[in-house]
Amino acid sequence: MRDYKWLHEYCLNRFGSAAELEAHLPVPKTPAQLRKISDDRYLSTMALRVFRAGLKHSLVDAKWPAFEEVFFKFDPEKVVLMSAEHLERLMQDARIIRHLGKLKSVPRNAQLILDVAHEKGSFGALVADWPVTEIVGLWTYLKKHGHQLGGLSAPRFLRMMGKDTFVPSYDVVAALNAQDIIDKVPTSLRDLATVQNAFNQWHEESGGRPMSQISMMLAYTVNH
Repeated sequence: MRDYKWLHEYCLNRFGSAAELEAHLPVPKTPAQLRKISDDRYLSTMALRVFRAGLKHSLVDAKWPAFEEVFFKFDPEKVVLMSAEHLERLMQDARIIRHLGKLKSVPRNAQLILDVAHEKGSFGALVADWPVTEIVGLWTYLKKHGHQLGGLSAPRFLRMMGKDTFVPSYDVVAALNAQDIIDKVPTSLRDLATVQNAFNQWHEESGGRPMSQISMMLAYTVNH
């Protein structure tokens, strides 16, 4: 496993300057900013990620205003009361994507958000306070307690919200493979812990550079 210095120098050489490199890296939100996001926006983005999975993102995004309408602007208190019959009726609405399994996930994830809010005051508090050095634990939590949040859905949802997280995308996994850290997509708790430890090391060596930026930099070492 190469150190952060090598990774940084590689990316500097690729982009030509520190300013150009930084311009290509994501900037995560602060814990205070994440805490201020309302629960309905977390539910909306969670649902958006679920519906984007396996579909062209622009197609889903174009229909999202209609989703906002039929799901009561994703107010968790209202969405959680949606009956199975109500969801069946939505299958007749051509303005939205009619996938019953994904439609059913929305009120179930609304319940997750309400449960967390009851315990912590808001869903944003959970996201904001979760340490980035244990971020795979939050993925596991969302997968276990949410619906349709397995695979890359949890980390991509968090990235969409602005939470600092790495994402084991195809390019990132290829880079980790090249570093002899893992040899396949990390799905087991053991492999996820191995990847988390590698990111924690680079995070420390870099003086605290965000995990999302290190993740993107790794992808740049294989994605030309």
